[in-house]
Amino acid sequence: MTTIIRLARLLPSIHLLSFTSRSGSASGVAWSGQGSGTVAPETHTDWVRFTEHGHFLPQGQSREVAFRNVYRWDLHPEHIALYHERRGPDAAVWLFDLVAGSSTTLISKSPHLCGADTYQAQLTLEAHGFRLEWHIAGPRKDERLVYHYRQPDE
Repeated sequence: MTTIIRLARLLPSIHLLSFTSRSGSASGVAWSGQGSGTVAPETHTDWVRFTEHGHFLPQGQSREVAFRNVYRWDLHPEHIALYHERRGPDAAVWLFDLVAGSSTTLISKSPHLCGADTYQAQLTLEAHGFRLEWHIAGPRKDERLVYHYRQPDE
């Protein structure tokens, strides 16, 4: 079974997320911290929408910040396209196409450009979910985000 098919079958069962964010030496935005939350998957024939809610604790702070994201995973035979729908499905922002990198990984086929910033990602299938690592580079950005998406504990 291909990595794309395995991920497509896994997406509807994901309900939890946690992540860490680390700013590198070239960062001017100080995104370091940790977050966690829930995922409400909405499944359709050709796509799965993740509505995410949770809290992020910036490094060195005592107060959490609430977050909400909406991502759409469009399912295709040779790739999975990831979109950010924070402004709704009609204004979805295409991030990148994920293609097979190995039997357990998908990688961004090409970087997503947002102004002077470049976004790249690698997805790795795990026992009860997957890890999605983002790298964001730009004039004021040097960020690495590692998300863990999981099925609920049985």
